[in-house]
Parts: sequence; structure tokens; C-alpha cells
Amino acid sequence: MGKLLPVLVFGLAVLGFALTCSATTYTVGDTSGWDISTDLSTWSNDKKFNVGDVLWFQYSSSNSVSQVSKKSFDSCNTTNVVKSYTGGNTTVTLTHPGDWYFVSGNKLYCLGGMKLQVEVENNQAYAPAGAPQAATGSGQGDHLPQPTSKSNIPTSSAFINCGSNVFLLAILGLIVSMLYMDVKM
Repeated sequence: MGKLLPVLVFGLAVLGFALTCSATTYTVGDTSGWDISTDLSTWSNDKKFNVGDVLWFQYSSSNSVSQVSKKSFDSCNTTNVVKSYTGGNTTVTLTHPGDWYFVSGNKLYCLGGMKLQVEVENNQAYAPAGAPQAATGSGQGDHLPQPTSKSNIPTSSAFINCGSNVFLLAILGLIVSMLYMDVKM
């Protein structure tokens, strides 16, 4: 039993790595960020977004990001929002498949093209077994996405974004193993 615990802890650390590192973080607009000068529709064209991926919005403190319905997206309605973000540094985890819509909190910026639609695909490797699909009529994800020919060119790799978590789990596992071995000896 004494030699089984370190193997178990190591296995849990590896499992934690596999579970936390299946997502990709995309910096919206790349180096230009969430800005009126960024061609956001072109930026998203060559990306393949999956459930679990993260959108990282970087913008000035005088701006904001609003998650909206398709209707609000089309009309640049900035008053009827699903969720609003401020502060200049926002991450949004894509938690379900379907179309996600984001607009600038400034209606004039939105009318000028500062809005983003992303099509999120269901990533079976990330989703838990038997995960429920979005209900019809829920606003977000009213329909499942159609197959796309987009390539996946992430701005940053997921390893960078979750690597510290893995090292923390590994160190914690090592400490627990060492303490357990000291108690048994």
C-alpha cells in the first residue's frame, strides 16, 4: 500500500493536466485587442472555437464588452445584454456549443464594426459524458453549429495557460507523497 499512494498521486496530477489543458485561449483581435480599429470578423474567420476555449478581451478602461443575443448583435442594442464586462481585461469561457455574440458597450463603436460572433463547436473530448445540449429557445445556442472549414490557429497554447496549475498539482502530490512516506517509516 505504501508504494501505491505515490503512483496514485502522480496519476491524479497527470489526470489534472489532461483535464485542465484541453482548452485554448484566444486573445480577441490578437495584438490590436478589442478595439474599433480591429477587423474582428476577419480575426475570427480562421479560428475554430470549442467548448472550454477562452476568449481574452483586452481593451481600454473607457470601453466595455457585452455578451448579447443575436437580435441585439444585429441591431447593436447595448442595453439588453446577457452579461456586461468592464475593466479592460476580461476572459470569457465558452461553456456550450452554438453562436456567441459580443458587442462593444459603446453603441457607436458597435455600429462601426466593433462586434464579434463566434461559432462554438462541441468538443466531445472536453465535455463530460452525457452533457446536456442547449435547450431550444434559450437565446444562446438555439441551434447546434454546422460543420465549418475554419482552421484552428490559436493565439496562445493552452499549455502556457494551465501549466502552472499542473506544476502546482505535481508539487502538492510530491509533498503529500513525501509526508506519507515519512509517516510510514
